[in-house]
Amino acid sequence: MLRVPLCTLLPLLALLPLLGAARGVYNVSQRTFKIDYSRDRFLKDGQPFRYISGSIHYFRIPRFYWEDRLLKMKMAGLNAIQTYVPWNFHEPQPGQYEFSGDHDVEHFIQLAHELGLLVILRPGPYICAEWDMGGLPAWLLEKKSIVLRSSDPDYLVAVDKWLAVLLPKMKPLLYQNGGPIITVQVENEYGSYFACDYNYLRFLEHRFRYHLGSDVILFTTDGASEIMLKCGTLQDLYATVDFGAANNITRGFLIQRKFEPKGPLINSEFYTGWLDHWGKPHSVVKTETVATSLYKLLARGANVNLYMFIGGTNFAYWNGANMPYAPQPTSYDYDAPLSEAGDLTKKYFAIRDVIQKFKEVPEGPIPPSTPKFAYGKVALRKFKTVAEALGVLCPNGPVRSLYPVTFTEVKQYFGYVLYRTTLPQDCSNPKPIFSSPLNGVRDRAYVSVDGVPQGVLDRNLMTTLKIRGKAGATLDILVENMGRVNYGRFINDFKGLISNMTLNSTVLTNWTVFPLDTDAMVHSHLGSWEASDEGHHGGQSTFNSTFILPTFYVGNFSIPSGIPDLPQDTFIQFPGWAKGQVWINGFNLGRYWPTVGPQMTLFVPRNILTTSTPNNITVLELESSPCSKGNPELCRVEFVDTPVIA
Repeated sequence: MLRVPLCTLLPLLALLPLLGAARGVYNVSQRTFKIDYSRDRFLKDGQPFRYISGSIHYFRIPRFYWEDRLLKMKMAGLNAIQTYVPWNFHEPQPGQYEFSGDHDVEHFIQLAHELGLLVILRPGPYICAEWDMGGLPAWLLEKKSIVLRSSDPDYLVAVDKWLAVLLPKMKPLLYQNGGPIITVQVENEYGSYFACDYNYLRFLEHRFRYHLGSDVILFTTDGASEIMLKCGTLQDLYATVDFGAANNITRGFLIQRKFEPKGPLINSEFYTGWLDHWGKPHSVVKTETVATSLYKLLARGANVNLYMFIGGTNFAYWNGANMPYAPQPTSYDYDAPLSEAGDLTKKYFAIRDVIQKFKEVPEGPIPPSTPKFAYGKVALRKFKTVAEALGVLCPNGPVRSLYPVTFTEVKQYFGYVLYRTTLPQDCSNPKPIFSSPLNGVRDRAYVSVDGVPQGVLDRNLMTTLKIRGKAGATLDILVENMGRVNYGRFINDFKGLISNMTLNSTVLTNWTVFPLDTDAMVHSHLGSWEASDEGHHGGQSTFNSTFILPTFYVGNFSIPSGIPDLPQDTFIQFPGWAKGQVWINGFNLGRYWPTVGPQMTLFVPRNILTTSTPNNITVLELESSPCSKGNPELCRVEFVDTPVIA
């Protein structure tokens, strides 16, 4: 047995309370967070407390940058952060859970704790958040008749299983258990949903209590409207409201008081900016308006969460959409106090100045905006069209069906599906093709006949297209899922060809359907693509010279390893390109669509770049490429050091 002298142990024993307190586990029994209804406030460990929080979505920021963004939030004077948990981000397939790397929500919350920030958790199961399907997994739609966000038994079974996975992970992180989580939201803005199903809210309240215990404060959030709070609130769930800088503060809190006569005033989403949609101008909210309204909120003694404090990025296919169908871009900059790339803005310092009038802000240097580097132009070359790459894009082979099937029916939840059949009649004179009886293209379709592009069908804008070809010719329709509706009654947003396609007056049948796994294909073929001399296939249409066949382009660039501080963040832009998807080193950066804007550049975080080997760029251009103009000097993308969101 090892014997240690008492004189050696005593100094270590003296440190144990400090070490325990630093880890948030010492004196756990004394940690309490409660509502003091008699004085309309929170009590933290028995003392009056007011939170000034900011929203940050860990799923929109690379794990590499979590600490940087959280520290900047703390240095602005915030004492808490608020985050959603998107169900579909963590359970992409039924029963397959992802909680590591960028999905490690527990690490994110612990990191906030280590920095001295409290956490307001919004675990859904529905979150909205301008995120695909409001955070609900698309595989729920495999039961076509399912009523989401209701007491539908199939929906409740899936929710129950998910909460039984997520909430036990959150319980040790509750404030009373030594962690930073002070309050937990149940559902999200439920009063804005048509179902108004109180039994559903009761079910959620019961499951949250079962997994988290009776001590945690559970709350709801709804727009500051009586009708919204009527359907969004439930006894034993503390009702809060949300409204922006332009709204009447007195009116907003009077609505809350109708449902919560006593307790703290809370604006759970005080909007610092607003969301964008493709084809619309970039949303901006004036700094002065935000600062003035925030001052008035804090002067009333209200608790406030600034939504968003940093927006981040809808990488890959994660953006949502609103109705009438309007998808959101890759950037979720939100005109927030911290930019999409985590840069300090005028709005950041204005908000910090306001907060400083009501509480102390931390002393010391604020972490600076990260440096950006313009790596310049990078030449690309044509590799293969989608049709030519089907062998690697669809390794398990196609599905055959008499009539079109949806994305969920072939278990393809994101990206692209290619539908193929043959023309049953001669179309030497162009004939119309359309979806019948209603426009069933979800969301955008790229049409070709025998390898000749014909044009685009669009969910909103182009519902009929005249095509040309001979009887027996191959008709290809590549359908792009541009993001599921995230808000309102239409969140059950099926993708693909959701109704029959009609040529002239003939319903098209005998479809071969190819679910395309673009991410896996790009990731697994990076090296071989670069070594290939293929890629000079497919031409431009003589019938419609506006469009090309959807085509992959590849290239690479090197970053010198001998220069300090490289790689650095950058932005990629697409001069002469129309619309598509881009990957860097196999990482799905997101969609680009400079022909409609407002987003012209995509944020490239430094953690996906490397100095040890050339950096691969893979572009899937869907509509029109500068490479088709015969001048190889035009077949380029460019890395710049400044974002452009018009």
